[in-house]
Amino acid sequence: MPSGEKTIIERAKAGDSRAFGELVLMHQSFVYNLALRAVNDAREAEDLAQDAFIRVWQALPRFRADAKFSTWLYRIVVNLCYNRHPRLKKEQEFLSMEENEELISRDEGIIPDNEHDRRHLRECLHQKINELPATQKMLIQLRYQQELSYEEISEVMQMPMGTVKTGLFRAHAQLRQEMVRMEEMEWTR
Repeated sequence: MPSGEKTIIERAKAGDSRAFGELVLMHQSFVYNLALRAVNDAREAEDLAQDAFIRVWQALPRFRADAKFSTWLYRIVVNLCYNRHPRLKKEQEFLSMEENEELISRDEGIIPDNEHDRRHLRECLHQKINELPATQKMLIQLRYQQELSYEEISEVMQMPMGTVKTGLFRAHAQLRQEMVRMEEMEWTR
């Protein structure tokens, strides 16, 4: 964890509400987006994000710096999502982006050469990600947007490492298949 963040965390642990506000600002966007990917409802995601930060504030004095703060925070968000939406936990049990473009194999000829088409491809990819089961969406988001390692994702999602890898593999395969299908439809127009 960056030394600046560590200092802010220590101040927040000591009860400094301004320091806690800084932590919220640093992480609020990702917390909201993680919840949104899980529940697919903006209001519910806002409530979950708010509840997550309330829980963080209450539990912060017990936070041990042996884990990354972000990993600990995301674990709280995931737990809240599981508590409110048990179907997410069932999806996870069923499973037992360096860059967005890398989610799709260049070998299959999907990546276009011009910027306009690449932008369109990214938009389509994000749409297809949103259509994935919630657990796979969360795995994709943690891995490629937040750039967490497999180990960190395993800790956040409380999944065995193999399940994380399998879930990401299945998400990649489904995305690749959807993008190939989309490209074929474009060619037939």
